[in-house]
Amino acid sequence: MADSTDRTVLVHLDTPAQGLRSPALELLTMARGLGSVVAVALEEPSEGTLDQLAEHGVRELLVTELCGAPGADPHLTPVAAEALAAAVAASGATVVLLSSSFPTKEAAARLAHATGGGLVLDVTEVSVDGDGAVVGAKRVLAGTWDVACAVRSEPAVLTVRANAVVATPAPARSEVAVRRVAVEVTATATAARLVSRTEHEPAGGGSGRPALAEAAYVVAGGRGTLGDFGPVEDLADALGAAVGATRDAVDEGWVGHDAQIGQTGVTVAPRLYVGAGISGAPHHRGGMQSSAVIVAVNNDPDSPIFEIADFGVVGDLAEVLPQAAATIRAHRA
Repeated sequence: MADSTDRTVLVHLDTPAQGLRSPALELLTMARGLGSVVAVALEEPSEGTLDQLAEHGVRELLVTELCGAPGADPHLTPVAAEALAAAVAASGATVVLLSSSFPTKEAAARLAHATGGGLVLDVTEVSVDGDGAVVGAKRVLAGTWDVACAVRSEPAVLTVRANAVVATPAPARSEVAVRRVAVEVTATATAARLVSRTEHEPAGGGSGRPALAEAAYVVAGGRGTLGDFGPVEDLADALGAAVGATRDAVDEGWVGHDAQIGQTGVTVAPRLYVGAGISGAPHHRGGMQSSAVIVAVNNDPDSPIFEIADFGVVGDLAEVLPQAAATIRAHRA
């Protein structure tokens, strides 16, 4: 296993053409603590992306160029995996970090298989043990167990959940050297052909609020709102938070399905989660129990959500949330 002085960490940039969102910047921050950072883009990066990379101390960016297969699209996960494998070979990376979206997790699995590396999904912390092995820490079984997974084969391929670290620029800007990497795409990777592609805003991202899966702060409402999400949205706006909901609230039609948090909805791990009028059913807890700080507001003191809450308020959310929002705005003013 490589030590930190010669370990190369390859960071996949999932939106290089539009500029980097918080999850990618968090990956770059995490990677600096593991070794020398090399970024990889599967499409042409924007000037804004190059500026962000310089701010985060990245000295080399690999831009993959597909050849040998007309019509190959990097949005196809088999093609993305082969492009990433070429970037691993070109950089000599022993660690690969990707965000934890559905397509990147599939590409990560294919990459690990193609390179003979080890794979850990949805980690919240990455470290190196005494033997030099990369260790990914994560929560499993709906947030009831914390596990540490040591990767004994290289490269170590890990997808990292949003909000695992606070994105922090490097102490000094760097000059980013761009290197092109030719990728010979195989017929296997293009056995499926991309016919059409529609890009959607991440859940909550089109409302002026942060995307739910990536938000550092989340305010969620449940059946206790009785359909009135006004106080939930007001507190969310005061905090700069995303709005979430339970399955019951979605099934009642009070909010859209994109806001659903739970085992069949969005899984979140914000730094702060506020649950209002939420009982804390296992289905919902499985989607938010990894939150750093959990605040529960419920008028029933016996609600199960108080069992996992760091702070609990027994009271009417229609009174508590507006007071909290007003206090936050006054403090900021």
